[in-house]
Amino acid sequence: MIYILLFFEFFKIGLFAVGGGLATIPFLQDLSDKTDWFTSQELVDMIAVSESTPGPIGINMATYVGFKTAGIPGGAIAVAGIVAPSIIVIVLIAHYYMKFSEKPLVKSAFYGLRPAVVGLIGAAGFEVVKISLFNINKFFETKAVTDLINIKSLTLFAVILYFSNKYKKHPIVYIAFAAIAGILFKF
Repeated sequence: MIYILLFFEFFKIGLFAVGGGLATIPFLQDLSDKTDWFTSQELVDMIAVSESTPGPIGINMATYVGFKTAGIPGGAIAVAGIVAPSIIVIVLIAHYYMKFSEKPLVKSAFYGLRPAVVGLIGAAGFEVVKISLFNINKFFETKAVTDLINIKSLTLFAVILYFSNKYKKHPIVYIAFAAIAGILFKF
């Protein structure tokens, strides 16, 4: 039963997360809220690992959740679920594209998807910032303003922002630096 549920949930994510891996984050946040497969903090960790490992972020995250939930078969089924809608849609589009590509309605539909993708990615970015830099749950428990901000994460963010603006290095340098800092300072 868990395999069917994994496939179905990731099929839905793959079907509606238009725009790539970052667009899957709001859907994964929702999945985190309605299942006990992973927590919001684990979602942030998944994003960090998925961003710094090779491969598409959505596939990496589906693999992680599937593996954590149901082992190796779960990882494979979650990946199959997230890629199946893309394969189906691409096959259908390829079949009909040449016939309908110049129609104004089709052009408008593709043009109209752009703001939706930007909105999904913006919402995902907001969620990552909210979870990474702020301790909202701890703040609601203690009502202390000092508990609202995650000082270690904010300091690391400020240091990386400063150095990335001062020294124009490849992003992998900053990803490696953040990973080392996370290990050393137990983020």
